[in-house]
Amino acid sequence: MDYEKLGFKCGLEIHQQLDTKKLFCNCQSILRKDEPDFIVRRRLHAVAGESGEVDVAAKHEMGKDKEFVYQGYDTTCLVELDEEPPHEINKDALNIALQISLLLNCRILPLTQIMRKTVIDGSNTSGFQRTVLIAQDGYVETDGGRVGINAVILEEDAARIVSRTPQAYPEKSSTKIFTKGKDEVVYKLDRLGIPLVEIVTAPDIKTPEQAKNVSLKIGEILRSCRVRRGIGTIRQDVSISIEHGKRIEMKGVQDLKLIVPTINNEIERQIDLVKMKKSVAEVRRGNPDATTSFLRPLPGSARMYPETDLPMLKISRDLINKIKKNLPRLRKDIEEELNRKGLNQEMIKLIFKMNKLEEFRELLELVSNPQLVAKVVLMLPKEIASHKKVSFEKIEKILNKDILAFVLEKYKKRKISERQIKESLERIVKGVDVNMAVKFENEDLGNVEEKIMKIIKEKPGLSEKAYMGLVMKEFRGKVDGKIAMEIIKKYIK
Repeated sequence: MDYEKLGFKCGLEIHQQLDTKKLFCNCQSILRKDEPDFIVRRRLHAVAGESGEVDVAAKHEMGKDKEFVYQGYDTTCLVELDEEPPHEINKDALNIALQISLLLNCRILPLTQIMRKTVIDGSNTSGFQRTVLIAQDGYVETDGGRVGINAVILEEDAARIVSRTPQAYPEKSSTKIFTKGKDEVVYKLDRLGIPLVEIVTAPDIKTPEQAKNVSLKIGEILRSCRVRRGIGTIRQDVSISIEHGKRIEMKGVQDLKLIVPTINNEIERQIDLVKMKKSVAEVRRGNPDATTSFLRPLPGSARMYPETDLPMLKISRDLINKIKKNLPRLRKDIEEELNRKGLNQEMIKLIFKMNKLEEFRELLELVSNPQLVAKVVLMLPKEIASHKKVSFEKIEKILNKDILAFVLEKYKKRKISERQIKESLERIVKGVDVNMAVKFENEDLGNVEEKIMKIIKEKPGLSEKAYMGLVMKEFRGKVDGKIAMEIIKKYIK
């Protein structure tokens, strides 16, 4: 396709959960799998926004005449039930949002208003989502040029859908009349209120491939900060338009493999609609086959109004400067550092995949041997799990960071050899007391050094390998070969 000739414009909205407590209460951000402790039932209606008008998308949802069932737990509080005013905004979440804003080269707003965004699909018990603009006017650099960041927003995540009764109306386009029908939707309240950062790019993206590149760039920045990981913790929407067409927002296009084909398929659909003069602004769902399907009319600005239960949010220059001094490093910079330390790409990928970077760094301060530390953190627990036919998760719990540090400390003090590290860990997994697990019948290292020095003195001029043979014969396997070679090299120089 000739995207320039088509007048193609594209922007992204990326929503990322943060790894903190909830945004406007002190509840833990825990997703529950057990049966709920209680349920409540609600019906919601649309209200006028700041402009005095009711938003078209809110009218659409209200016309469905739904009843909402909310499942609550002992971890659910009155704020989540909309029975108590919101608490002060979570400081940890705000700090992470500021980090992300600075990494995206944004201008942070010193004074900003927490807003209510009308949402009556039942995903918020209150009928609105609390949201606050944190920063704007940023950018990311890509191979296709600079892409602006229009906004970084901090907001509450929605409740988690459990089930819904069959729809009483067919799949429809926003150009058709809606058939009124009753419906019931069940939500869990565990996800409601988890902090989300929303990143909105400018419509500067010129090709589907650039959209994918921008997504990767922003994803790298997000992963360098304290964000939640796993399925459902990040969601991405793609907005596109072509000349003479209307803006289409495609929800849930976060699979990187689907970004390019989904955009291309939607462009083809828009070309046909423009020819028929039937293009309308709407929100569509991204499907697994790279097509889209209608969700609702595109919302406007009429659904926003100020949060009356919270004061204006002030972000001081001192706080911004403090955040600047402690910005996290991007993954590519960390990878380069690890590579300089001598780790290969496979080890580096494993460190990130297994989320072991902090553990690796802490243990490296104890034993300044990157290869050995990587082996102990990444490889040995897996090998032991495979050999013992035990789940890796169970082995990880037993061989936690403190246990690994204890064993490496013994190695550092030359109480055990490198070869004996794995044997020590295997003993601990078997249930042997940690202090007994590192006990071996080794020669005292002071005695070892003295005997090696004597061997070299009695038979001068031999090669390293020759001396090693004599040492191994003398100690009959009771000394680590690597340690013996270090001592040999020390005295034949």
